Amino acid sequence: MRRLIWLAFILACVVVPFGAYVRLSDAGLGCPDWPGCYGQISPHHAAERIQQQQAQSPDGPVSLGKAWKEMSHRYLAGALGALIVAIGWQAWRRKRHRRVAGTLLAVVLLQGLLGMWTVTLLLKPAIVTLHLIGGVSVLLLLAWLALSPRLAPVDAPASLSWLARALALAVALQLALGGWVSTNYAALACQGFPACNGEWWPQMRFEHAFHLFRALGEAPDGSPLAVGNLVAVHWLHRLGAALVTVLCLSAARAGWRLPALRGHLCCLLAALSLQIGLGVANVLLALPLPVAVLHNAGAACLLLISCLLALRLRPARAAQARPVGPLPRLSKNHREWV
Repeated sequence: MRRLIWLAFILACVVVPFGAYVRLSDAGLGCPDWPGCYGQISPHHAAERIQQQQAQSPDGPVSLGKAWKEMSHRYLAGALGALIVAIGWQAWRRKRHRRVAGTLLAVVLLQGLLGMWTVTLLLKPAIVTLHLIGGVSVLLLLAWLALSPRLAPVDAPASLSWLARALALAVALQLALGGWVSTNYAALACQGFPACNGEWWPQMRFEHAFHLFRALGEAPDGSPLAVGNLVAVHWLHRLGAALVTVLCLSAARAGWRLPALRGHLCCLLAALSLQIGLGVANVLLALPLPVAVLHNAGAACLLLISCLLALRLRPARAAQARPVGPLPRLSKNHREWV
C-alpha cells in the first residue's frame, strides 16, 4: 500500500502541472469530445478528422499536436485514477486510512465529471477553476498519506497553530484566485510591476469579474468582458499574494524558536520566494509558457507545505497544576507555622 501511495503521489505531481501546461498552451479543446478524441481512442486514429477540422479553422483550437497534449493528460489522469482505486481497495481491506481513501475516491470521481464538463462546456472559467482545485486536492490527500508518517507532530503555542491554519487557508484561496486569473486570461491585464498599468490603484470593474455562471470572455448577458473586469481579477490576485507573504513571514518568525520546525519553515520561505519570482517574471516577460507552468506548480507546492505545517502543529499541553498541599496552621504556642 505504501508503494501504491508513493507511486500515485509522484504521478499526481506530474498530472497537475501537465494539466496547467495543456490549458496554457491552448490545447484544452484539442479533442472537443470526451473521453475519446472524435470518438476514437487516440489522436492517431482520429487524424483524418483532426486534419479536416484544422483545414477549416487553421487558427482554431484543434490540431494534431494539441490533440496529443489533451489526450496525454487524459491517459495520465486515468492511470492516476486507477491507482487511487487500488489504494481505496487496499485501505478498505486492511482497515487503514479508510476515511482519506474514501475522500480520494470521491474527489477523483468529481474530477472526472469536471474534466468532461471542461470540454463539453467549452472551457467555462468556473468549471476549469474547479478542475484545478480538484487536482490540487487529490495531490494534497496523497501527500498526507505519503508524508504524514515521516513528519513528527510538534507541540506549539496555540497562536502559532492558528496562524499556520490561517496561512493554509489564505494560500488555498490564493491558488483558487490564481486559477481564476489563468482561466479568464487575465494574467497580462496588468502591465508592469509592482504598479499596474502605471497606477498603484488601477481602474477596476468588479460587477462581472467574479460572476461564476458565464462563458469564457463574456459577461453574463453575452457581451464581452471589459478590460476593467480583467484588471480587477489580476489586481486582487496581487493583493492576495501580499497577504500570503505577510502570513508566511509571520509564521516563520513565530515558529523559528522551535528547532523541530526550522527545516519545514525554510522550505516554506523558499517556496514563497520562488513563487513571487515566478509571478513577477510572468508579468515582466509577457507570460512565457515554461514560467507560467512553473508558477502553477509552485502554487501547489506552497499550498502543500503550508497544509502540512498546519497539520503538524498541535497546541502545547497546558502545564499540569501541581497538587496543593494542606494549608499551613499555627502550632499550639502560636509562634511557629507547621
